[in-house]
Amino acid sequence: MSRLLGSVRARATLGATLVVAVALVAAGTAVLLSLRSNLLGEAGTQAERSAREVATELAVGTPYADLSLDVDDRPVQVVDEDGTLVAAGEDLERITGTGVDVVKPQPAASPGGAGDDDGDDDDDAGEPLEPGEIGERTTISDGSATIDGDTEDYRFAAVPVETEDRGRLTVYAGAPLSAEHGAVNTALTVMLIGFPVLLAVVGWVTWLVTRRALRPVEGIRREMAAITASEDLARRVPVPGTHDEVARLASTTNETLAALEASVERQRRFVADASHELRSPIASLRTQLEVAAAHPELLDLDGAVEDTVRLQRLAADLLLLARLDAGERPADARVDLAALAREEAAGRAGVSVREEGGDTGAVTVAGSRGQLGRVLANLLDNAQRHARSAVEVSVRRDGGLAVVGVADDGEGVPEADRERIFERFVRLDAARSRDDGGAGLGLAIARDVAVRHGGTLTARGGPAGGALFELRLPAA
Repeated sequence: MSRLLGSVRARATLGATLVVAVALVAAGTAVLLSLRSNLLGEAGTQAERSAREVATELAVGTPYADLSLDVDDRPVQVVDEDGTLVAAGEDLERITGTGVDVVKPQPAASPGGAGDDDGDDDDDAGEPLEPGEIGERTTISDGSATIDGDTEDYRFAAVPVETEDRGRLTVYAGAPLSAEHGAVNTALTVMLIGFPVLLAVVGWVTWLVTRRALRPVEGIRREMAAITASEDLARRVPVPGTHDEVARLASTTNETLAALEASVERQRRFVADASHELRSPIASLRTQLEVAAAHPELLDLDGAVEDTVRLQRLAADLLLLARLDAGERPADARVDLAALAREEAAGRAGVSVREEGGDTGAVTVAGSRGQLGRVLANLLDNAQRHARSAVEVSVRRDGGLAVVGVADDGEGVPEADRERIFERFVRLDAARSRDDGGAGLGLAIARDVAVRHGGTLTARGGPAGGALFELRLPAA
């Protein structure tokens, strides 16, 4: 059973069929009940009409023998106040449901006896009538009757009538229910035959429509399986031209593949560039150690230390980038940017810190003090490397943002390179020497940390003609 319902198409077909089945059963039941109610009401109306016709004849004094009791072969009884049958149809052989099972008229009670009981019966009937008056209230009951050998179910109507010489009489007249039974049975038969056929058609149509609707999904699945098997992230899944949910799914899948391809390509470049950057200081350090081993007097101790420090910094940068790429969430501590800027600027020649529009504790953010300190340190290292004489750090609040600006008076960054410098292992031509330039990771790390803290890091022209790097973070 679980394998049978293991596809969306099977479940959709079953669900649609069940919904239609429930709706059909509910609608069919309502139709049958409404049809039966209408037919029963019509039969009751016919029975009441027949009873009132006979009651009208009795009200005007028509003798029992002259009553129209055999019209349309319907059962009719006339009962007096004592419950005695005083008149009935000639062909009536058996009757139930009227309270009087006798089919042959009995001798009428004496007029005096009838008069003695008249008052009590009026009280029992609850509807006082004048002589010649027909009661407004009609009592409806169901029963059966046999007329000339044919037995059928009937709906009976009982109508009281007050006569001048015969007292209170009750006329029972019936209308056959064969039409009601026939119509209900015919409708039920049609439903029992038509419902399965209709459900089969609904299931078949749903199966076909669902298969057609899910065909693009199967194409997406096959292409994704092929991409997984080939590891070719440049491939894309087909996008149907239906502009529906499936088309949006395919578009989103292609966007995900594009992002994944870019991430993998970035990772590959990162590994290749990291290998290249690590190879140079390691090779240099190894060469110096080999020379020192053979000729100790030629040992360049300062160069070895410099290469070791450079290697240490590069390893720390690579580890930090790895943690950032892994989605490491920054801490949620409050950091005073003005105090942090003064701390990072301390001991650096030509670096000044300027606070705008507030006290020291007015510009605070939530995040990792260590990572934010690393951002400021990298920006200051970069500014000092390119400045002629001075570097200025400004800290201010701009609405709901905390803004830190690091400006130098150097040559600045060409507008075409203001985004490229934030890419990993990217160094402008003037910064490619081992002495003046790093590995090209400082600004990339600074932007990644800013983004992880919900902020931005941009570069533009500074007021002194050099570069201005602005760090914007949500203020705490």
